[in-house]
Parts: sequence; structure tokens; C-alpha cells
Amino acid sequence: MTRAILITGGKGGIGKTTLTANLSYSLAELGYDVIALDANLTTPNLGLHLGVPLARYNFHDFAKGRVDASEVIYSHPLGFKIVPASIATEDLQGVAPTKLFDLKLSLIGKADFLIMDSSAGLGREALTALEASDEVILVVNPELSSVVDALKTSKLAESLGKKVIGVVVNRYTKHGMRLDEIKKIMEKPILAVIPEDRRVYKSVQTRQPFVYLYPNSLPALEVKKLAHLLVGKQFDEKPAFLEKIISKLF
Repeated sequence: MTRAILITGGKGGIGKTTLTANLSYSLAELGYDVIALDANLTTPNLGLHLGVPLARYNFHDFAKGRVDASEVIYSHPLGFKIVPASIATEDLQGVAPTKLFDLKLSLIGKADFLIMDSSAGLGREALTALEASDEVILVVNPELSSVVDALKTSKLAESLGKKVIGVVVNRYTKHGMRLDEIKKIMEKPILAVIPEDRRVYKSVQTRQPFVYLYPNSLPALEVKKLAHLLVGKQFDEKPAFLEKIISKLF
């Protein structure tokens, strides 16, 4: 049975797309069939992050009835699949977000995981992605506005009958909100804590997941831990000595 998990949060720029790309790769590394889907129709970035920004066909083409679902699925060299969305402004017209339901239905059974990258905010597009998902992972930055917006998203998801798995704290530093404060406000378990790390930005620039480029880094280990948690496997990998020293800087 395909698990449709939405990566979302209340704000833009918090790291949803980065987590979608890296979690998809990490699950594939564990031997699972994964499709990463860009459910952000207005400001899609998943294709950019994974090196397929100008695919021949994309989610927008499916939404406009130009192609079948099978024609918008691309195999990534790192072992998972991706459904990108169009970055062309002219494709924004005449696309109904509700087409996401049709696409999801077409993808069910074709993979173990459907990892969906949501748009920002709580508008119609983000709401449709919530409705189309089965489970939700919330991404927050360690700042009050991000956490409060994510709490609104969490409450909305639960009102729609979705399972909120927990929270990923991204770009964590010691100067931000404490983890216990975030957990208290969100009332959800913290699944992973990804520290602020320049290698994350480097990976975006090279259009490769940081879990692939820097597999022993603290950000990579946290995402690997999350992937293991989702499939019920024990994660025993420990950071190298140098990484432990680096972690004290955050």
C-alpha cells in the first residue's frame, strides 16, 4: 500500500523541498520504491533541487489533460522517481489544484512511498495537498512565527482526518527556540533536528541531496534517522568524531 506523506509547514523557505528530496533518497537507500511529487503548482522547486527543472512533461501537463500520469514520472539516477512541476509562468493559468487528487490516484500502487512537497501557507493549493495526503510531516524553523504557523497547519490537518506524524526542526541553532519549547507548542514528537549547515546549501546548488553528497554529516544522519523511523527500523549509525565536535557549534 502506498503511503502518501505530505511535507508541509505554515511558511515558505523553511526547507520543505530540501527535506522532500533528501527523505525520498534516504527511503530509496533503504530499498523502498519512492516517488517524490512536487505538489506546489505556483512556486515549484523540487525539479530544481533534483536536477530536472525542464522535464519534457510535468504535473502541469497532467493537470491540463495533455498527458497521462505515466508520462510525468521520471527516474532519478539515485534510485527514486520524481514528478516535477513546471517553472514556466505561462503554465500557471488554467490549472486546478484539485487535479492533485487524480494524479495521486494514478500513482497509488506504483510505489511504497509518495512523498509530496507542499506549497507554503494555508491557501487553496496547500489545503488541496493536505486533503490529498494520508500522513503529514511538519517542517519548522526554530522561531516562533514558523512554529505558530505550523501549529495552524497541524490543527487543520487533524480536522481533515490526517495523521500528523510529527515535526522536523530545520536550520536549528542554539540561538533559536529550544526544542522543548517547540515540542510543547506543537504537541507533537520531534522526528529530526537538522542543524544549520553550509553543506545543505552546497547540495542545493549542485542539485543533489545532501544525504548523498555528505552521508556522514549531522543533517544527513538526522534525515536517515527519520527514514528509519518511518519504516520501523532501528537506526544505529553514529556521527563521526569530527561531526560531534561540529555539532557543539549549533
